[in-house]
Amino acid sequence: MKEVKIIKNRSDIGAGTRGSDMGVDAIEIAAINKGSNYFDRFEYEDVITENESIYNKENNSVAKRIENVFNQCKRLSNHVKVNLQEGKFPLVLSGDHSSALGTISGVKAANATKRVGVIWIDAHGDLHSPYTSPSGNIHGMPLAAAIADDNLDCQINDVDRETTEFWERMKNIGVPGQKVNPEDIVFFGVRDTEEPEDKQMEKHGIKNYMVAEVRYRGLEICVQEALEKLGHCDVLYVSFDVDAMDCDMISYGTGTPVPKGFDQFEIIDIISQLLDSQKVACVEFVEVNPLLDLKGNKMAETAFDVLDAVTTKIQSLDA
Repeated sequence: MKEVKIIKNRSDIGAGTRGSDMGVDAIEIAAINKGSNYFDRFEYEDVITENESIYNKENNSVAKRIENVFNQCKRLSNHVKVNLQEGKFPLVLSGDHSSALGTISGVKAANATKRVGVIWIDAHGDLHSPYTSPSGNIHGMPLAAAIADDNLDCQINDVDRETTEFWERMKNIGVPGQKVNPEDIVFFGVRDTEEPEDKQMEKHGIKNYMVAEVRYRGLEICVQEALEKLGHCDVLYVSFDVDAMDCDMISYGTGTPVPKGFDQFEIIDIISQLLDSQKVACVEFVEVNPLLDLKGNKMAETAFDVLDAVTTKIQSLDA
């Protein structure tokens, strides 16, 4: 049985809206309210945060709080790397999605000679860089840093030297250079992108299994196809942003909700089937924001249902 380690990363400084730093606690409260002792059953680590940096006078509009996000990703990368080196399965519970860069960097640092693949279950592509971002929120940039592609063909922003230097440092967390080949990324549920991201997806041939395709062709067929596409990867990382789920059906308790998404049972099935490949080394949950939830704690409750099912699946795998 694989030994699970929960990594709690309560950071929301990469988001445009406050509150996802409370997502981890909201998931814990959901577990308690369901009568589950889930969070007593597993060892956990807390990642130190810099959430107070949101009070800083913000002069940088193209990559907000980049110094603090860099520090956060570096810390998280180290937590993930050490746990993987100790033979544990890190389940990362994060605030905003900028954390994914830290997690991917940690997975790569622990598997420096291996090829890392990414399954990105999200409503958004998160392929912006400081040069292309319309918002400057770094939770829209983790994959661009992971593939080390600034997409300068679509540049709309002038980026100052200090920001450029931090961005370069972000691209070199864990191990120097690119963490993931862009062709080793598969999207599930991405349905809200901007033109620079569309061009990146087209340029790199990133496959996106949209909700309608998964339902029409069949979930098992699509996941199997994704695993075949990533067949040459030695290690897989699964990133689950709760906004991949349908906000009208589930909840608006996330920073950038988008309708027409998956339901929680489809998410559980996708991740479980990916885990069956025995290649998944780390799963991350992000962007639960209880401050935006119009249905009590519904988003966190749903995220916990997924977490509980996924954890049971992980533990059923051979160590």
